[in-house]
Amino acid sequence: MTAPHEERRRQLRPTDVKRLNRDWRRRTDGRLALLAESVTQPFNIGSILRSAAVFGVDHFWLAGNATSPTHRGVGKTALGTERLVPWEHIPSPADAVDAARRDGYRVVAIELTHDAVPLHEAPLDGDVCLAVGGEDHGCSPALLDAADAVAYIPQIGRVGSLNVAVATAVALAEARRREWARTDPPTALTK
Repeated sequence: MTAPHEERRRQLRPTDVKRLNRDWRRRTDGRLALLAESVTQPFNIGSILRSAAVFGVDHFWLAGNATSPTHRGVGKTALGTERLVPWEHIPSPADAVDAARRDGYRVVAIELTHDAVPLHEAPLDGDVCLAVGGEDHGCSPALLDAADAVAYIPQIGRVGSLNVAVATAVALAEARRREWARTDPPTALTK
């Protein structure tokens, strides 16, 4: 029970959410992109697209046999966000990395390799393109060789990996969190 002078916690109204998101956008300067290599499950592509739209991804490259955002099964999890993130398919992962570099991005692959650094120590400042690999085998050797850096998501549980869509969301959130940690928080929410 709340005291008479305390207001009960409530969800934000849609206009308050828009205002809050606008405040966060004002604090966001870095460009963020994604590269998904051979992610074949439509629900994973849909989930990745939804996270990409939430975190303001500027461009999404698909490589290998990645499922197209136009696949009918993608919309079930993308929920309309597939139209908000510009994308293109480039068959070769090395060529997709080159395209990201030409657009001014540093490419950081998310994968477990002998030289990978923990995600919280990865070079995520400036314009970054995060690269993820397929559901079964992760990033290919060609993608790993072409990437500027490799990072992994530290885990302490009894499972050694995350679903590719979840790992992508974690990496996107960390990239934005790092950027936002350097600025003042948005103004207080309206009551």
